[in-house]
Amino acid sequence: MLGVAADRDAVALAVSRWRADELEAAVVARNGCAAAMRGIDAWQQHPQGRGVATEPLLHRTAGPGAARPDWHVSRQRPLQGLRVLDLTRILAGPVATRFLAGYGADVLRIDPPGWEEPGTVPEVVLGKRCARLDLKSAKGLATLERLLGEADVLIHGYRADALARLGLDADRRRQLNPTLVDVSLDAYGWSGPWQGRRGFDSLVQMSTGIAEAGMRAQGADRPVPLPCQALDHATGYLMAAAAIRGLTERLATGAGNTTRASLARSAQLLVTHRGMLEGGPALAPETQADWSAATEETSWGPARRVRPPMWIEGTPQSWDYPASALGSSEATWRDTER
Repeated sequence: MLGVAADRDAVALAVSRWRADELEAAVVARNGCAAAMRGIDAWQQHPQGRGVATEPLLHRTAGPGAARPDWHVSRQRPLQGLRVLDLTRILAGPVATRFLAGYGADVLRIDPPGWEEPGTVPEVVLGKRCARLDLKSAKGLATLERLLGEADVLIHGYRADALARLGLDADRRRQLNPTLVDVSLDAYGWSGPWQGRRGFDSLVQMSTGIAEAGMRAQGADRPVPLPCQALDHATGYLMAAAAIRGLTERLATGAGNTTRASLARSAQLLVTHRGMLEGGPALAPETQADWSAATEETSWGPARRVRPPMWIEGTPQSWDYPASALGSSEATWRDTER
């Protein structure tokens, strides 16, 4: 598209000849990911920004009624025995399923053959079993359908049409499992001209004005995003909360339910309440109290983790499995006789 060699300086020079919004559109048209830096006001006036602003933080709908599943809630391990099918990548979705695993859920993550996420996997697969399925094969797809039919919760963060292309759209998922708690993630929201557009935390920060606000605050000459993938982490915990809320409603009514979240809507919440953060205390220096006491024997060697930022008072978090490599388990539930 740029017509230059794969050289940083050459690419930078070629990019400098484009208008930011035109380059963004050209990359997206070629099925890539890109985001022009916009200010907060510009995003709020953008058609997608206006669309996201009208969406609820979590869009929830109830499914048809069914027989109430048997679920005995333990104070110590409230999600013990519940099955969570994890079709997520990188951070937001994996943060959600890691949280659920910490309270006893049987989390089974599925990835395609050959898929890896260097640098992030050890952080996000704590407490999970990780399997691989080739969903382009009849056998792999049949296995996924079986797992889906037996799951209590599905958390997925693929593009909105990815499961539909496999024949597993929302109606089919509900047909396979009427009591399923179905929680999904999208980058740019579920309405507006950018619904379904590919994206991730850093790009959404560019689009929604967060990176531009950071640049102005620091007097910098380039985008300054948040010092962590805050949209991913915040949305991940929202998704975990949505799954737990969905399970409690299912326990009461027998009905499955669906919740949709997006990084852009989480960004909208953050921007709307940014005044609450201005002038706050600086980040405290790291201390030994920030680290877990136990050593975790991961697939990559012994490690200690930073303590989780969220917990439920009186109900300790613990994980049944250390972080393990993708594809290290079979695509089956832990308790096959439930």
